[in-house]
Amino acid sequence: MESAAVPASRIRIVLVGTQHPGNIGAAARAMKTMGLSRLSLVAPQRFPHPDAEAMAAGAADLLAGAERHETLAEAVADCRWVAGCTARDRRIALEQLTPREAAPRALAQAADGEVALVFGRERTGLENHELQLCHAAVHIPANPEYSSLNLAQAVQVLAYELRVAQLERAPPPAPVPAARAEPPASHAEMEGFFGQLADTLDAIDFHKGRTPEAAMHKLRRLFLRAQPDAREVRLLRGVLADAQRMARLAGGED
Repeated sequence: MESAAVPASRIRIVLVGTQHPGNIGAAARAMKTMGLSRLSLVAPQRFPHPDAEAMAAGAADLLAGAERHETLAEAVADCRWVAGCTARDRRIALEQLTPREAAPRALAQAADGEVALVFGRERTGLENHELQLCHAAVHIPANPEYSSLNLAQAVQVLAYELRVAQLERAPPPAPVPAARAEPPASHAEMEGFFGQLADTLDAIDFHKGRTPEAAMHKLRRLFLRAQPDAREVRLLRGVLADAQRMARLAGGED
């Protein structure tokens, strides 16, 4: 089982904007019972806090080692695959997975690099702009008449499914692409590309008065599905740089 544990060591649980410190401790306990040890906190309202220590119940080492970040983009910058856990239909075109589907996918992606499972605020969950940083959305199929899960309970469900998938070495729900010479680009590299792409579309007047959000959402999904490697991203950014230069020359001729 040692080889199976390697991908799991590359999976982190990210809690965004947690309001109640006890939930951080309970989430750490849920993680440790299932063999997960990497906890990241994005702008927690109260941490460190005695309530977190009390609810951790033996998982204080996870709290002590938790990484702190100001933004979700910073917390997942080095990740190859990011899944956002949400109970709401936010009208964002993300691949929809159940926890049972997401767990083997996460393990498969972790074979090539870092993976993050992201959980939002207790009351409002993840914001739309945070979900846009994700490759997929994970929904827990709870009772529709009472679907409210505590944050730590949701973490426990995902952690359990990861544990089962790891022990069974379950195959991913979709065929895994053939081995590639280079790993996919990091999250930070992709976000840099998306920023330059948005600037270029503005420079060439691609939107022609239409709001740019819809086109950018579709383009983000397209390139996130493709998972280009770092060299491919540099090539794409070189194309965009030339397009921006030509747009400036055309503007000067006018």
